[in-house]
Amino acid sequence: MQSCEAEPVRNYWRVWRSMVFACVLMIGGIAVGHAENCEADEPVRPNILFIAMDDLNDWIGVMGGHPQSLTPQLDRLAESSVLFTNAHCVAPACNPSRTAIFTGRSPHRSGLYDNRQRMRDVLPEAKLLPKVLSEHGYYSAGSGKMLHYFIDAPSWDEYFPSAETENPFPRTYNPPNRPLNLPRAGPWQYVETDWGAIDVTDEEYGGDYLVTEWVADQLQQKHDRPFFLACGIYRPHEPWFVPAEYFEPFPLDKIQIPPGYRINDLEDLPPQGKRRGPNRYFEHIQEQGQWKRAIQAYLASVHYADAMLGRVLDALEASPNGDQTIVVLWSDHGWHLGEKEHWQKYTPWRACTRVPLMISVPSGAPGLTSGTRPESCSKPVSLLSLFPTLLQLSGLPSRKEHDGPSLIPLLKNPDADWPHAAVTYLADPGSYSVSGEEMRLIHYSNGEEELYDIRADPYEWDNLATDIRFEAQRDMLRRFAPSEFAEKPEATLESLTLLDWHPAKDVEVPPSRPDGSPFDVFFINRRPEPVKLFWMDREGRPKFYADLSQDQPHRQQTRPGAVWCIQDGGEKMMGYFRVDDRSARAIVPKTSNE
Repeated sequence: MQSCEAEPVRNYWRVWRSMVFACVLMIGGIAVGHAENCEADEPVRPNILFIAMDDLNDWIGVMGGHPQSLTPQLDRLAESSVLFTNAHCVAPACNPSRTAIFTGRSPHRSGLYDNRQRMRDVLPEAKLLPKVLSEHGYYSAGSGKMLHYFIDAPSWDEYFPSAETENPFPRTYNPPNRPLNLPRAGPWQYVETDWGAIDVTDEEYGGDYLVTEWVADQLQQKHDRPFFLACGIYRPHEPWFVPAEYFEPFPLDKIQIPPGYRINDLEDLPPQGKRRGPNRYFEHIQEQGQWKRAIQAYLASVHYADAMLGRVLDALEASPNGDQTIVVLWSDHGWHLGEKEHWQKYTPWRACTRVPLMISVPSGAPGLTSGTRPESCSKPVSLLSLFPTLLQLSGLPSRKEHDGPSLIPLLKNPDADWPHAAVTYLADPGSYSVSGEEMRLIHYSNGEEELYDIRADPYEWDNLATDIRFEAQRDMLRRFAPSEFAEKPEATLESLTLLDWHPAKDVEVPPSRPDGSPFDVFFINRRPEPVKLFWMDREGRPKFYADLSQDQPHRQQTRPGAVWCIQDGGEKMMGYFRVDDRSARAIVPKTSNE
């Protein structure tokens, strides 16, 4: 951390650099203006640093989400940005949220609503933000998770790790013996739901350290064209394993539960709300006595992510690009740590939809020549606006397929008239939340609703949907919601995870231990001859279900922990699959040796 005495010097250089950048823009414009028969001036475009943090809710200092959060670097960035305190994700899940940001298209138009869909299956021709910018002269590069566990190599000029791998993660240390703290209650539980301090340095840990190291190196270089540089910081996404030093400011005996948690908070919710609130994760965490340890680990993971952000901000300030660069920081969605008796994401409540959003624009940017001043904005905004905003800031043409309004009016004046609300779409078409400046509406596809006065009730404890005094506010928020929703294409077989094949050999096939909600698994026989599909019951007895012909997918409803075995035509046991926590493919190999 720099001393307080250094702050005036830093501010002086910021002002000086901004003036120089503005002069460069003006001179560049004059030079182009005197070119022979030039049809239009080509502005000097600003660089763009696009920073994502995964699963980060409002537990940062400047947003006050938790009294023990420690985020000096996020707070530092907010001091030089427009901080949007009422920003909301487009969807409370990684894939639809990030797809909307990078395509500018809303789920209700694109049809991409949840994590199980694959972006290029639903939107094969969509041009992503980095591709559009590179087509207008930008160098588009990135590192870390920006899309949902893939890179989309054709959209980038350069990536780390290599874009051709389609794996956005560099090496990351994981403890050798897992689980570290939270036992896995059953196959329904996401295997990464675990946490703990690990005794390694940042460099040994890798992961976000390597991402930010690569981004920092890019910032230090002189580029012959403006750059779009994306930095995907993965923490505080699960698992919450980070170096032990980041746990030290949060002694376990001092940990406070989330301020938004209230016992019996679900009593005034409609049936859909009561169904979507409680989940087995929170119940299991409480039963294991791990609630405060998990809160500690989330705070530590946020603190770690904040430190990684600091590395990038330091590199930017020390670079030749410091005051010629737009900086945007966002999170794809929030995260519940017990509020509404929920753990994880996927909900319509503010704990999950509200996200940090900070934007800093230097003087001279074509779409906002005055630049931004450090201010706070309480208008309801959506991350769907990021793509059109960056195009306008860079002096580039808008795109007709974009669904969000540009944020430039609010970057000019955070108190400007803003005739918009932020809509967040759930995984089932027709279910959404609408965030206004003072009220929030939650609407489920079956017509049930919740309504909250977020100024008086920021944690959404008191549902006002049946209170006739608020009919006008409810009706106003309804008008911001779409009346039609694109159909939701099913996930393709290729997008599903692949279950492990266990050859039978001399090993006894285990019984099923089904535990969790049902979903589909697709069984595909690659052998030239038909095989038989059996379910193993709880006593380990096979029960026949289907004949599987070669390469003909068989759709079978099942549950986590179920065991499905395969027999050949001679009733010889060939092998089995154990169902995990999500829909998947189960491929019977061509030969018994595979």
